[in-house]
This record gives sequence, structure tokens and C-alpha cells, in this order.
Amino acid sequence: MDAHIKIVDFHVRYGEHTVLEKINLEIPKHQITVIMGPSGCGKTTLLKGMNRFLELVEDAHVKGQVLIDGEDIYDPVMDVTEIRKKIGLLAQHPYPLPMPIYDNVAYGLRIHQMCKNGKEMDEQVRHFLQEAGLWEEVKDRLHKPASGLSIGQQQRLCLARGLAIKPEILLGDEPTSALDPISAQHIEKRLLSLKAEYTIVLVTHILRQAKRLADHVVFMYLGEMVECGPAREVFENPRQERTRAYLAGQF
Repeated sequence: MDAHIKIVDFHVRYGEHTVLEKINLEIPKHQITVIMGPSGCGKTTLLKGMNRFLELVEDAHVKGQVLIDGEDIYDPVMDVTEIRKKIGLLAQHPYPLPMPIYDNVAYGLRIHQMCKNGKEMDEQVRHFLQEAGLWEEVKDRLHKPASGLSIGQQQRLCLARGLAIKPEILLGDEPTSALDPISAQHIEKRLLSLKAEYTIVLVTHILRQAKRLADHVVFMYLGEMVECGPAREVFENPRQERTRAYLAGQF
């Protein structure tokens, strides 16, 4: 397996409460890895550990390594801004910026000085709206407020905004859980098409979604990584009793 992310002896606690303990796993490049498990098992904490978002959580303590392309993102010499540019995050609820649709996509390009305003910027905004499957729906109202979009459209706009800064890795924290079924299907289709270019890591507690999307699976339970491997192997022939119980709907 060509591992893009390697997590070594990763521990997280909030105050005195241990949330993750001794996580060791490898996440393959250009596949969709789904982190699944019941609510409260540490899925989102593990995801946020992959781009140092845990540093924004009060009283969070982290030990261990997260290696991206062989470099430990927790090494003190690493630039956090560059890490987060390389690793995009699609949150559970969409948070469009309080500005027009066009400027939401252009924002990161301007901040990182990746593109000049004018024709070049217009082309980039169009490209990433197309990648997110939103262009045809918004091309005639690019300069209208993003807040006027539906929730599903806002989530695809946030996807376009995240893709615009050209990350290598895309993290999704239950990115369809707040959406209606049709909007959720739009996001799922985009993720399936994007995995050829990006390493995608998704958190979900919806088993049906994990089965639809996953190439690789990580099963978490009570802060522990119970099992991981190719999706077909885990779903059809799980090695661990707790995995079998979860897949059978026993908890």
C-alpha cells in the first residue's frame, strides 16, 4: 500500500480524559478512507489530529506522530499554515464566508497569492465550481451572497473553496449529515470523482454510506482503533469480534 498518511502511537486527551489511545495506522494515497464507528468513539478527534486542528481545542494534549509524505506535521519546525493548506477540511455544517459566491472561491487564491484578479481568477473560480458540481447552478449569480444558496449548495461551495487552494488531502467530518438526500448524493458523487486526484478521509457513523464510498476502512470504538484494512475485507470478513458486532447492528 502506498501510504500518504502514517499515524504512529497517537494519543489525545482533553484535560484528564483520554479520547484516543495508541492509534497506529496507514492511510493509502488516492483512495477514500472511511473512519467509522458509533458516536463518541473518537472519529472526529482522529480526523482533526491529521491537520493540527486539535490545537484550537482548549485543554487538548497530543502525543505521537502524524506523517504526511514522511514528514511529521507535529514537528515544531513545521509551518501550521502550510500544513492546513495541504490538508483541506469539509466540516459537518457548511460555513460559507459572508461574501458573494465568486469571492468565496477566490478567497484562498487571493490570501495565498496563487492567482491574479481578472481573467485568470475567473477561470480558476469556474474550474473549482465545476469540480464541486456547482457551476451550472450558480454561473448566473456569482456575485450574489453565498448565504442565498441552499444548504446542499453551500456545502458544495465550501468544497470548491477548499479545493481552490489545491490541497493534497481532503478531510470530511460527516460532510453530508446536515444535508437532504439529494444534496448528500451530490457530495458523494463529487468525492468519488475527486479521489483520483486527492487522498480523501471521511468520518461517518452511517454504515450504508461507508459501504458506498470506502476503499479503505478504519473502525473505531471507545478511543481505540479496532480494525482497519481494505473495505471489502473489513465488510465481508472482519477479523475482530467488535467489528462483527458493529456491522451486525448490535451497537
